[in-house]
Amino acid sequence: MPRLILVLHAHLPWVRHPEHQDALEEDWLYEAITETYLPLIALGRTWVQDNLQSRITLSVSPPLLEMWADPLLMGRYRVRLARLIALAEAEARDGDRERAELAAYYAELWSRLAKLESSLDGGLIGALVELDRAGVIELCTSSATHNFLPFFEAAPGYVRGQIELGARTFERHVGRRPRGLWLPECGYGPGIDQALAASGLSWTFLDTHGVERADPRPLYGVGLPIVSPAGVSFFGRDPESARQVWSADEGYPGDGRYREFHRDAGWDLPRERLEGLILPDGTRRSVGLKYHRITDRTLPLGEKALYQPALVEEVVQAHAQHFVAARIAAGQAFKAEHGRPSAPAALYDAELFGHWWFEGPKWLDQVVRLSQGNLQIISPTQALAGSEAFQVAAPAQSSWGDRGYGAVWLNDKNAWIWPPLHDAVAQFMSLLDADAAPDPFGRRVLAQLARELCLASASDWPFILTTGTMVPYAEKRVRLHLGRFQELRQALAAGRLDDVALTALEQNDPIFPDLDPQIFRSPS
Repeated sequence: MPRLILVLHAHLPWVRHPEHQDALEEDWLYEAITETYLPLIALGRTWVQDNLQSRITLSVSPPLLEMWADPLLMGRYRVRLARLIALAEAEARDGDRERAELAAYYAELWSRLAKLESSLDGGLIGALVELDRAGVIELCTSSATHNFLPFFEAAPGYVRGQIELGARTFERHVGRRPRGLWLPECGYGPGIDQALAASGLSWTFLDTHGVERADPRPLYGVGLPIVSPAGVSFFGRDPESARQVWSADEGYPGDGRYREFHRDAGWDLPRERLEGLILPDGTRRSVGLKYHRITDRTLPLGEKALYQPALVEEVVQAHAQHFVAARIAAGQAFKAEHGRPSAPAALYDAELFGHWWFEGPKWLDQVVRLSQGNLQIISPTQALAGSEAFQVAAPAQSSWGDRGYGAVWLNDKNAWIWPPLHDAVAQFMSLLDADAAPDPFGRRVLAQLARELCLASASDWPFILTTGTMVPYAEKRVRLHLGRFQELRQALAAGRLDDVALTALEQNDPIFPDLDPQIFRSPS
């Protein structure tokens, strides 16, 4: 039977602002919980209930795990969801007939998700662990703060520390070590496979050309994984499955009957209707109540037709059937040519499903159900479990960003980040080498230096600077964490750092509470 490795990568940067009652950037988390993470948990539970024999791979980044476990953020999320339900209920009572029906649809959906979230004794993490143990998903993780690792080639200790801290954070939350790891942005460079192997990680993913241009060239392209000289298996992204979902022109999410993401009631409704959802300074925001469908991508937002949920059921079914049939046909063709089954990897951002593409979870559900008995959806661990031998080859430097290498994270919009960031990494490594056995307070100082460095070097910030969205916030976060790093380093050198100041920094961003700075020591 043809096989497919279907991978969803869930990641958001660490964003937590206790100093503000309502921080716009925290919306990234709240929207994704409602639109992606809770729907995926609900789906997984139906797969267990129906005894479906598929295993989706779900990578959850360490910042996301830490935010899901944070009482402040999750408490704020529940308040936000309650306000959205109240808004939808008010619209259902007072809107015109068609909009009232849509508002009632949202009110029912959000109320169901609120009930689900409140029933999770172990929170989102506990629910996903249950699904992992039940065998319908395999959880894995990413590096500590989702750095673009190829840009730290000159500091192998920092690369290894990022990977190991990610693995330890996963273990603390999930209760076991990860078997594999999602390389941030699928970014690969020399030596990264050794860092993965040092943390006991068996597999990861690359964009298509990272495998196809390996040395020696793979006999089977991305149809099967390659194994690096360090013993790590690399699965390359299948370009056809990527195009069918990601492509702006050919991808399923662009169908005119699907919901329009970019038009939101938070910009259309009277201000008095949006109580509690307008920012404190009066700025409007998207709220998730969306009344329109794509209709035609060339139309201005003001000319979009109303969304009709009943219209999309057949569309979702047809798109899922097309996807599964294409994967089966590709698998059969591969086996006919090579005499062995393929194991291609379909790689997607988890937030595509539900957040960007509202119907994405329904499509995913249909893909899993239609695959039963026709297409094996397996995890990398399952693909590697047998006696099958795979070709040894050195992966090529690559990423899944635009143009396939590092241009997204290094260009004229974000180049200013890298010199001070690389200087800070070098300074941190020197401090580690200078004091191999610090006292408990010294370990806390080194841990906080590592924490600020990790937060400053997240790949999200240069990405945002490139795309031009939320630019002031990305600049602020880079400068904030690098500034704290240097202030802390200078206070340490001058012997004027006290416990009160250090505790304030630790409490401001309580990510990685058990961080051991020694994991960043350069490999000998």
